[in-house]
Amino acid sequence: MAVGKDYKHVSVDEVLKELGTSKNGLSSNEAKRRLEKYGPNEIPEKKVNPVIKFLSYFWGPIPWMIELAAVLSAIIRHWADFWIIMTLLALNGIVGFWEEHKAENVIEYLKQKMALKARVLRDGQWKVIPARELVPGDIIRLRMGDIIPADVKLIDGEYLLVDESALTGESLPVEKKIGDIAFSGSLVKKGEMTAVVTGTGLNTYFGKTVQLVESAKTVSSFQKMVIKVGDYLIILALLLVSVVFLVAIHRHESLIEALRFSLVLTVAAIPAAMPAVLSITMAIGALNLAKKQAVVTKLVSIEELAGVDVLCSDKTGTLTKNELTVGDPVPFNGYKKEEVVFYGALASREEDNDPIDLAILRALDRFKLRDAISKFKQIHFTPFDPVIKRTEAEISNDEKFKVAKGAPQVILDLCKADERLREEATKVVDELAGEGYRALGVARTRDGRWEFVGIIPLFDPPRDDAPKAINAIRRLGVNVKMVTGDHIAIARHIAKILGLGTRIVSMTELLKAKRDSDVERLVEEADGFSEVYPEHKFRIVDALQRTGHMVAMTGDGVNDAPALKKANCGIAVSGATDAARAAADVVLLQPGLSVIAHAIEEARRIFQRMESYVVYRITETIRVLFFVTFAILVFNFYPITAIMIVLLALFNDAPILAIAYDNVVTPRKPVRWNMYKVLVLSTLLGFVGVISSFLLFYIAERVLFLSRPEIQSFVFLKLAVAGHLTIFVTRARGHLWEKPYPSGLLFWSAVITKVLATLIVVYGIFVTPIGWKLSLLIWGYALAWMLALDEAKVIVLRRMEGL
Repeated sequence: MAVGKDYKHVSVDEVLKELGTSKNGLSSNEAKRRLEKYGPNEIPEKKVNPVIKFLSYFWGPIPWMIELAAVLSAIIRHWADFWIIMTLLALNGIVGFWEEHKAENVIEYLKQKMALKARVLRDGQWKVIPARELVPGDIIRLRMGDIIPADVKLIDGEYLLVDESALTGESLPVEKKIGDIAFSGSLVKKGEMTAVVTGTGLNTYFGKTVQLVESAKTVSSFQKMVIKVGDYLIILALLLVSVVFLVAIHRHESLIEALRFSLVLTVAAIPAAMPAVLSITMAIGALNLAKKQAVVTKLVSIEELAGVDVLCSDKTGTLTKNELTVGDPVPFNGYKKEEVVFYGALASREEDNDPIDLAILRALDRFKLRDAISKFKQIHFTPFDPVIKRTEAEISNDEKFKVAKGAPQVILDLCKADERLREEATKVVDELAGEGYRALGVARTRDGRWEFVGIIPLFDPPRDDAPKAINAIRRLGVNVKMVTGDHIAIARHIAKILGLGTRIVSMTELLKAKRDSDVERLVEEADGFSEVYPEHKFRIVDALQRTGHMVAMTGDGVNDAPALKKANCGIAVSGATDAARAAADVVLLQPGLSVIAHAIEEARRIFQRMESYVVYRITETIRVLFFVTFAILVFNFYPITAIMIVLLALFNDAPILAIAYDNVVTPRKPVRWNMYKVLVLSTLLGFVGVISSFLLFYIAERVLFLSRPEIQSFVFLKLAVAGHLTIFVTRARGHLWEKPYPSGLLFWSAVITKVLATLIVVYGIFVTPIGWKLSLLIWGYALAWMLALDEAKVIVLRRMEGL
């Protein structure tokens, strides 16, 4: 068997023979044997050697500064400092390596959730399996919206229109027919065919498949903002440290000592843990979302989802059950009710798994037509596509004829119906729509001319959980607007049941609006949109965005992709095509709006954790940098030693990673990055910390009459204890004793590191000992200031949020 060979000029029969298969597909046992022989249908990712990856954490601007500080400590023979600085360096490397490893595991989990599926003929039955389990010789079914999962040769069907732009750069779709080759990773834009797999994995022509999940390193606007905060802190640190260094030179202090202290102070001020905090917070959040059946295709889309204030939701399958039932058929032109269902079923195909087709085929049993239809054979079938808006089949029995089903107006046009027939049919459609029924026209040919057979009413009942989910989303400050292709009367009927409102705008009304301002007004005021085709969704999203809204749009078809891309957060609903999933930011694995409500809540919780971290990080940098700099400039005194600064960095960075698991209040309104609020709040908290540190310095020197080395230990413990207490202040919008309480991981990691800092100064490990009494005094002092800091935070936030 020649796998991966160019079969372009080989006939279908020869290809099947060479691959050892037939149009009936492979058996499960043969497929298993081939999977063991050829391996999974995937491209193995190049994995970086873990040792090399670990060593990379010691290469870069921040590690270089820490390493230089260690070298300078060795030169002046400060071995205690040297070993502690090396410990900081090792800890940063280990923590960064471990956290990124965990983030990568989450990404791998998301990739598995987002894995492509394939419809394959095994053991004579059509099955849906993961595309990675495909083997050469498998017979698969390709439909509009599918991403082709392997290299294939087309063996049955009329045609496929395939978009190969992602692979070849060719901008226009290419038409493929029987005998043509289609490549892995290309997208089916139109049509439906059967194909045989000729190459999988590394044996595909292009050697790669479409990756639906982006890596964790993608940077969102929120992360960019946080990185800007990091840059701001680095610049602030470098400016103040430069002043300290220049003053030291002016005072004729040791140049190497001054340089070493400056380097260590810079390292302590720079948010070295920021990349690890960002990646693990986003990754853990994505894992939580996946557990709630919402998989993010890009980790950064979590931020967009947190800020959404309008949700445009598809009706079918999201607001309704997508369990179509056939009502009482309405025959025309002398046909009977049974014939309407009969010809509708002949224009359907079971293996396509289309909800409308399946509903009509189920109705055959109700009308006792199952045996009768088995005598008729489909010679040719044209599947539904959004352009022709109908399905069509050529049927053979004693005679040959064609059948079609689709939108009533389309079928009436096909039959070239006169005005009387059109009026009668339109009246029936309107009456059915008023009762919530969707109408489907059915026609057949007789003597080469199309005849209108009748109308099949279809009803899709609202989901039981939809009203509750809509209210939950509205309570989150998100306006829900229904989007449906159905008649306006159906849309109003469903909207009324769901409690969405009755202001339904048809696309006919919207497209008549000539001015952009009129379109924007209509879209903003609407509770829903009817008679919407996929290409209209883009315009709805655009109009809402122009009025300042953050928009989430749901979709499931190949033509929904532009709107999903355009939306701030595109959501592919359960059962969406591969094309829609690839274009979306979030993919739902479960039908209904409840999943979206949970996803919005989780995204906002993630945002809260990130914001708390940023406020804490700026506060701590201001607290340490300005206190140390002013103490040196004004009092000509180093309030803490270089080794103490390194210890502070160790104690601060280790527990802060636990913020990714913290308990937070879910904001009831959409959240967006407010840099002004963050900077004002963190600056206030930071300078309150500076004041408290100088007051303690005064108490130590003028009240307790401690020696300078004892004062350094005294101040060090205060900075260590107060620093960790700050995170309990910044994590809550209300008072720190209000619910939700800190997670156990955050609380105990902070407590343990504070206890370690206390033991260090009590027993004089690397520092001058000060004993238990002074240490407990500092604890009381820090706790009292924490309460004062918390009250200041509450006052400032209330005033800012009240503006």
